Amino acid sequence: MGLFEEEQGSNKPLSVRMRPASLDEIVGQEHILGPGKLLTRAVDADRVSSIILYGPPGVGKTTLALCISKKTEAQFESVNAVASNVEELRRIIAGAKNRLATTGRRTILFIDEIHRFNKAQQDVLMPDVENGILVLIGATTMNPFFSLVTPLLSRSLVFELKPLGPLSLMVLLERALLDAVRGLGRLPVKADKAALEFLADISDGDARRALNALEIGCLSVPKNEAGEIVFDLAAAQESIQKKQVQYDGDGDVHYDTISAFIKSMRGSDPDAALYWLAKMIYAGEDPRFIARRIVICAAEDVGNADPQALVLANTAAQASEFIGFPEARIILAQAVTYVACAPKSNAAYLGIDRALEDVRNKKAGNVPSHLKDASYAGAKKLGHGQGYKYAHDFPDHYVPQEYMPFKATYYEPTDLGYEKKIRDRLEVLRKRAG
Repeated sequence: MGLFEEEQGSNKPLSVRMRPASLDEIVGQEHILGPGKLLTRAVDADRVSSIILYGPPGVGKTTLALCISKKTEAQFESVNAVASNVEELRRIIAGAKNRLATTGRRTILFIDEIHRFNKAQQDVLMPDVENGILVLIGATTMNPFFSLVTPLLSRSLVFELKPLGPLSLMVLLERALLDAVRGLGRLPVKADKAALEFLADISDGDARRALNALEIGCLSVPKNEAGEIVFDLAAAQESIQKKQVQYDGDGDVHYDTISAFIKSMRGSDPDAALYWLAKMIYAGEDPRFIARRIVICAAEDVGNADPQALVLANTAAQASEFIGFPEARIILAQAVTYVACAPKSNAAYLGIDRALEDVRNKKAGNVPSHLKDASYAGAKKLGHGQGYKYAHDFPDHYVPQEYMPFKATYYEPTDLGYEKKIRDRLEVLRKRAG
């Protein structure tokens, strides 16, 4: 129970001291908390089933577990997945079985950072979660559908906690300034609204970060002649560390960011594409991963509307790996802006997918005899290559003849960019072919 002991000691950070003690004190998360909401009803009725709380740091996952622990009549056990192991889990499970058998009292097990558990550790929990021996509350910053085993997910309700908005953070900051028991209310702090708004905005929805920045700022600013601690914008800017970008190397934020990056290039918005590029660079993303996405976008979304896009993107991929950061950002930016601003066509992409669909679903057609290889001895006896018309022997280097076992059209060029020239030429050729 060490995590949930009284947390008002002056040696604890402000974010810990100001943790809400009940659901009524929690700010934000209105989509899962509040009158009539499932989680609130379950906690009020002391009928909490196994749940997974998922969201970025500082949004209240541990706070929710704390509020449940104070509301429920069940035995509350807590572990951190970083420091825990199978032996500890088995000890807690044995105690839960004994408690339920002798007293009828349930056990709630809170596991912080549950995504840190490997498959074997997660598997240990499943039988007793399913049988009701344990009620599991897991907290994770990683998308549980990526990081937790499916059987454990199927036995739990997943609640996603959202980053706190600036208004919610303002409430928490002002509450901390007024609270004389847990907060900074005993100090003669005069906080400018602009300073609080700055913290609320730059904290990226992380209440822990905002509150701890407020505390270090108020405790480090010297008093003025009137005995006041003036927490102004300059003090706020000094008190908060370099802005951290919410980004994981292999989770959903990673994939969401690259998705936004690609869609911005596809949508011909170079400013948005540069923003997402900057976020990935700042967060330490592998430049090779970024470059590969640019190359794919150049082929998939620009295609023959501007054939140079693929050439430039591929060159940028090679050059950025050769040069490395920080200069590689310039090379990647050139490729990104070129692809974003280029005319768009996905005709080649759609064409190959249509052809693959026919190959999968239609009877495989034989290669027409006149197209078969005739370079080896005996080919003539088989009739291979006979009747083939060499295109360069005809006007415009084109001659209609059968190239497929059945008629089909896969490539349909657009009328944008260079592809319009391709479209016009194909229309002429296809008319000649009948």
